[in-house]
Amino acid sequence: MAKSRDARVTITLECTGCSQDNNNRRLSGISRYTTQKNRRNTPMRLELKKFCPFCHKHIIHKELKK
Repeated sequence: MAKSRDARVTITLECTGCSQDNNNRRLSGISRYTTQKNRRNTPMRLELKKFCPFCHKHIIHKELKK
């Protein structure tokens, strides 16, 4: 039986490079990934190195606020 407040939550990761350079580029976007994390094991914000198709390289993606 599942508890009322599950430990697994869905989070969104956003590229740090695209969010900073968004004003300088005309046809740019912001790379976002969705994933799940265990709230009990990882209470802090998640940072993962993922590929950004707009930067064309692997860069750190940080968890967004909800």
